[in-house]
Amino acid sequence: MASVPPSRARDLIEVILGYVAIMGVIWMPDHWQRALSPLVLVLTLWIVLARSHTPDELGVGWNGLIPSLWILPATITVCALSMFAAAKVGTLHPLYKGDLKHVAGYVVWTIYQQFLLQDYFMARLLRLLSRGERSNDTGAIAVVAVLFAAAHLPNLTLTLATLAWGAASCALFRRHRNLWMLGLAQGMLGLCFAVCVPDALHHHLRVGLGYLRYGGSRLVP
Repeated sequence: MASVPPSRARDLIEVILGYVAIMGVIWMPDHWQRALSPLVLVLTLWIVLARSHTPDELGVGWNGLIPSLWILPATITVCALSMFAAAKVGTLHPLYKGDLKHVAGYVVWTIYQQFLLQDYFMARLLRLLSRGERSNDTGAIAVVAVLFAAAHLPNLTLTLATLAWGAASCALFRRHRNLWMLGLAQGMLGLCFAVCVPDALHHHLRVGLGYLRYGGSRLVP
């Protein structure tokens, strides 16, 4: 039986460790989430930065920023059309906690989500699924999109939306290699989703245990 190269074994361990940690926090009660979420964020950040990367390799430098600027007006157009359609069908509603603090915090969080998707999971899965010098972009993108979507269960509407966006954002990162526009676009799309889709379906964009316990739900004791 052929042995697994140490570099691939490390990548596999880091993918499993990172995902289990993230999913564990998602399915914890609120008080445990607040206590352990910062630790998981620091852990994933440390794992990425433990390897030598330049800002451009991580997608946080200037490289690819200008070519990726088109993503922002494209996202604004999609959001405007979605809100127009939602207004027509009567589902458009005010944003839950729509103050600047919460909106800004949400956008910062979506930028970090892109960091996790691209620099943590996508980078490792590209190496794990590669065949020699040939990378398997399609396979890696598909796996990352499924992992991203599964992290939003049991919120089915959000799971479907993040499956599509996870695949699209990974493909765009492979093309432009810059996180900033992708993070901003995800923030705008998430906020648009929140005001266009009824709260009864997405429970204020909650996932995991928080989704089941939304509004005093009796689905979870």
